[in-house]
Amino acid sequence: MSGQWVFVCGPSGAGKDSVLDWAATHLAAHQDIVFARRMVTRAVKPGSDHDPITTEAFTRLMDACRLAWSWQAHGFHYGIDAHYAEQVAGGKTVVVNGSREHVAGLKTTRQVRVVQIVAEASQLAWRMQQRGRDAPHEISRRLERNTRFAGLQADCTILNHGELADAGHQLVGFLMDTTLSSA
Repeated sequence: MSGQWVFVCGPSGAGKDSVLDWAATHLAAHQDIVFARRMVTRAVKPGSDHDPITTEAFTRLMDACRLAWSWQAHGFHYGIDAHYAEQVAGGKTVVVNGSREHVAGLKTTRQVRVVQIVAEASQLAWRMQQRGRDAPHEISRRLERNTRFAGLQADCTILNHGELADAGHQLVGFLMDTTLSSA
């Protein structure tokens, strides 16, 4: 029995963290769907959704083959602990808050699925300004970067432009459908 990976990605400001949190809350009773915690070589700030790790510790985990997935984005290293691969091997669906850069290099299969969460450019800019993590020139750079991923292939694309519950329901529906079809 084999489960699947579901990588959720999208531009900064698309609301990935919020949609993922909403879905995780609404799927808490479904033990066959697991939301992975990322390790990131970035300090935790209010609203962060990751476990901080030093670059040295991250390198040790990579060298010891203790990461199921790893990638770099925005000058940081991101990793998913190897124990999640054991859960996929045991038949579970493991949801990863991923990077478009990493996802663009993946071949989607029955075991690797991609969900892209998007929003209009004006919403992206406004949301990034509101969260206060990026300087104005960094926001401009992130918005310009989006053109590189215009043709990203995804199994599901969610336009997050209205109520959070609307996008959340779409992600929940996709996860339930793909989990049932992989069983």
